[in-house]
Amino acid sequence: MGYQRRKTIDVKIGDVVIGSNEPIRVQSMANTSTMDTEGSVAQAKRIVDAGGELVRFTTQGQREAQNMRNISEALRADGYTVPLVADVHFNASVADTAATICEKVRINPGNYVDPARTFKKLEYTDSEYADEIKKIDERFVPFLNICKEHHTAVRIGVNHGSLSDRIMSRYGDTPEGMVESCMEFLRICVREHFSDVVISIKASNTVVMVRTVRLLVAQMTKEGMAFPLHLGVTEAGEGEDGRIKSAVGIGALLCEGIGDTIRVSLSEAPEREIPVAKKLVDSIEECATLREQAKNTISDDTVTLEFHEKKWEDLQLKAAMTVGALFIDQLAHKLVIRNDGFTEEKLTELADAILQAARIKFTKTEYISCPGCGRTLYNLEETIAKIRGAVSQRAQHDKRFATLKIGIMGCIVNGPGEMADADYGYVGAAMGKVSLYKQKVCIEKNIPESEAVERLMNFIENDLNS
Repeated sequence: MGYQRRKTIDVKIGDVVIGSNEPIRVQSMANTSTMDTEGSVAQAKRIVDAGGELVRFTTQGQREAQNMRNISEALRADGYTVPLVADVHFNASVADTAATICEKVRINPGNYVDPARTFKKLEYTDSEYADEIKKIDERFVPFLNICKEHHTAVRIGVNHGSLSDRIMSRYGDTPEGMVESCMEFLRICVREHFSDVVISIKASNTVVMVRTVRLLVAQMTKEGMAFPLHLGVTEAGEGEDGRIKSAVGIGALLCEGIGDTIRVSLSEAPEREIPVAKKLVDSIEECATLREQAKNTISDDTVTLEFHEKKWEDLQLKAAMTVGALFIDQLAHKLVIRNDGFTEEKLTELADAILQAARIKFTKTEYISCPGCGRTLYNLEETIAKIRGAVSQRAQHDKRFATLKIGIMGCIVNGPGEMADADYGYVGAAMGKVSLYKQKVCIEKNIPESEAVERLMNFIENDLNS
């Protein structure tokens, strides 16, 4: 059976409709300060001009939520009708305000009502657990009523890095916990007859991301729900690695007919995400067909792909998209890519990068870096380059540096949580201040940004030798 897209309801967001009756939409998120109206408007225009169909902004406080009105008015005055999405964490009242201004509001179940994470093992009795869910109900329903009044859509956006202590207490750091975190909110939406909902459920680990989305689709089907899905590999990184990792995770699901809107999260200028996302969407049917062919010809634990691509990025994306699910499902563990015009060494490097993105084989340092937003407290691209350079220099003398996973996060929203999949982490803590982590444990807090990279390298070296 050929490619078939999962059937969903349609959700109207301003002038854009998301759902299986519509094209798969591509979007991005601004990394400007939301209080910088001029800069935010200019960046939104660049995203739209590149082909972006929705633009998201962080609204960490009431001032930022209110300033979304100025950003919206300036864009509309210049003929840009793109729907604007407010991204809210930790403050439910900000979501209420944003719902009166923006076409869509993203809330995170992990921090909408639940207390801030402690990363400690907490125990909840059945009655305590039920009381916490009741608090969600009492706070979430008034928000939905505001959204109904203003015709505002909602994104329920679960992140692997920000599950609440309550969910962790029952389900642990698992796909099942991520799905339940989402379903708690969806069940309220259904009960309240609110259907303008899009769901995202993301992780920086492609295996976790794909398995969780599949599980969510199965659970929604079981409970009679058909909400559209937004796909993304969060903190995918930058450059070739970020593109390949995104293509592996997003592509695996798109080829299965899952996904109605996507974002390729790169630690680069947000408008650079759009062409990559559009290439993934344009390649779905071709890669879905190629995946079935590759699946049927697996031999000696090896997938062999043959392409005739002229452009290196096109080959990267199509190869990663074609075989992502095969390796995530561990149907094979080796990959051979053939394509005239590129050296065998380069094709082998690509195969290794795909295997690493699918968590099969690690051959180089992995950088789990966020794309940045208005919350980011330092120059993300410059910092990534500094850390890459420092790691490369150390790896010349200590090969252990070459196989580390290092998280580089702009702020605390997902930072400490995503440290679980990284060996060490660099997280923005305040303006000019950085906190360093070993997995989820903070080992140095609020140190000067000017010293942070060297202190991270020194800590890693000492830790490896301890």
